[in-house]
Amino acid sequence: MLYLFIFSASLSCSYAQGSFSITGTVKDKKGETLPGAAIYLSGYQAATVANNEGKFKLANIKPGNYDLLIQVIGFLPQNKNVVIANKTVDVEIVLTENVTELSEVVIKADPNRQRYINIFKDAFIGSTPNARQCKILNPEVLQTDYDQSKRVLTVTATEFLIIENKALGCRIKYLLNFFENDEKANVVFYSGHPHFEELAKKESRIKRYLKPREVAYAGSSQHFFTALYHNRTKKEGFEIYKIAQVHNKNRLPDEIINANIARLSRTYYGESKLNGKFTDSLRYWRNMKTEPPTLSVLNRSEVLVDTLVKQLFSNVKSISYTDALYVMYTRERETSEYTNMSGHSVNRPLDIPNYQISIVYQLLHPMSFYANGGVFDPRALLYEGFWAYEKVADMVPMDYLPNLK
Repeated sequence: MLYLFIFSASLSCSYAQGSFSITGTVKDKKGETLPGAAIYLSGYQAATVANNEGKFKLANIKPGNYDLLIQVIGFLPQNKNVVIANKTVDVEIVLTENVTELSEVVIKADPNRQRYINIFKDAFIGSTPNARQCKILNPEVLQTDYDQSKRVLTVTATEFLIIENKALGCRIKYLLNFFENDEKANVVFYSGHPHFEELAKKESRIKRYLKPREVAYAGSSQHFFTALYHNRTKKEGFEIYKIAQVHNKNRLPDEIINANIARLSRTYYGESKLNGKFTDSLRYWRNMKTEPPTLSVLNRSEVLVDTLVKQLFSNVKSISYTDALYVMYTRERETSEYTNMSGHSVNRPLDIPNYQISIVYQLLHPMSFYANGGVFDPRALLYEGFWAYEKVADMVPMDYLPNLK
């Protein structure tokens, strides 16, 4: 079973009516301006280019918390956090030269590189039907490192990853901050900032992607937190329960199990060898050792939004809970491919249909979120189930406006 951290894109929320601008200047460390710098708004489609004086402007930005992504040939890509409250914000961005581009680099061939890249693609882009229509156009910017003793794969990138998603009709420029696949813990987590561009230019061709994008958004974590913010979870097809970990009464403490295994092993394999007399007993204690220390118990009393969600600040809400949330999206069913082959499917009571189910563990308290479904610090949450299955291939921009009924 795979758990997934998604450190998402920059996230915005409206603190007041109206819109403002983000202006700024891009320079190098010598103080010289950098004309032609590409400026992207993380998680959105908004973008611009710095003029001959290195100055730029992104207009019609609502108040909120954003990340700017800056790219210039010969310099390391960079992100800069910007908060807009009630006025236009002006920033200065200083870029660092990319020394790997300015000097000759000798790269030692790694015979396992392609295998590591394939693991990365499956864990980062995903294995959904949409993922099969995605392609990383510049895999050469990926750097892989595998720790044999810890069984941990780490991947970084020297430039923006360019991902072409033909399923949803978009090109994603992804500034990858961190990726780690821990095989022992069976946990994948990554951080980064995506920017979305339309693949098609003509409006008629863009329309063909409207339905696939609706399907990708429906039931997603972004959809859930948007509905949760507006107290529309039930209306939009979500049911929320709690799942708790309780002690497995059928499993004795490890010290008792290990002591009995050691005692019976000495008797069975030692000097007495009583014709297998202790075989059944030894098998019993070894089987007990494989029993989980805790069991998951589902509380079938539906969680009410009013008891779960608190108003933290103006237009910012929060949740704080101990037992994991068990979230069902009742308007879409799991496919047989997901249930039988993905490795993400979670257990359900026999009387519950095969709705899409996600389990949400909270690691940091409280967890703040915004009206567009953006989570302030995605490290606060750990996903299991359907939301761990859907990854970059099923993302839509934060300013996506669904046509859900």
